[in-house]
Amino acid sequence: MAVILCIETSTDVCSTALTAEGTVLCHREDFTGRNHAAMLSGFVKDCLDRARELEMSLDAVAVSMGPGSYTGLRIGLSEAKGLAFGLDVPLIGIDTLQLLAVSVMFSGMEIPDGALYAPMIDARRMEVFTAVYDAALQPLMQPQPLILDENNYREWTDSTKVLFFGNGSDKARDLITSTNAIFVPDIKPLAVDMLALAERAWMRRDFIDLAYSTPWYRKDFQPTRPRSERE
Repeated sequence: MAVILCIETSTDVCSTALTAEGTVLCHREDFTGRNHAAMLSGFVKDCLDRARELEMSLDAVAVSMGPGSYTGLRIGLSEAKGLAFGLDVPLIGIDTLQLLAVSVMFSGMEIPDGALYAPMIDARRMEVFTAVYDAALQPLMQPQPLILDENNYREWTDSTKVLFFGNGSDKARDLITSTNAIFVPDIKPLAVDMLALAERAWMRRDFIDLAYSTPWYRKDFQPTRPRSERE
């Protein structure tokens, strides 16, 4: 199996992981807020130092591509591109919504047979980035931004258990009231959970362009002015 450095910065958590042969060899996480710019380079160094201690060379760099925080995704991708270019290794892009689904699959919870996975990443107001996947990560609803209402997901919850999770799922608790809706708490996108998706991409040689790849925002970025400029 390949030796892969994984980088995840799509939400307010910053994390890295060094993986090989289905094992996490080193990992670092910061859950205190949007400190990606301050923390990421140090986390990467820790993983690279561990690889040198083990006399391993990186085969690839994997990075979460979104959807998620505009600033966080840009920081993570910039770091990953620089590493991949400097080390002359391929770059792997990981869909954050699929990453969240994998996190639930390997969480140890008892998952009902045939259950579907509906990750939610918080956007503005009552909007989330979301999708619906089956257990093979085939999309039944393509990744998209969605304004939540009581009719969302009814196509699936009327007949099937659906797991809802991610930092946008709290918005949906009062709207999605079906008995088939299962809300899974405390699921965050982390680099340690990128292992399976990154190794699958490596085996398929599914790499992204080092020069022209951009984060998958799923919607246009809408900048806001600092408060001092609005007053």
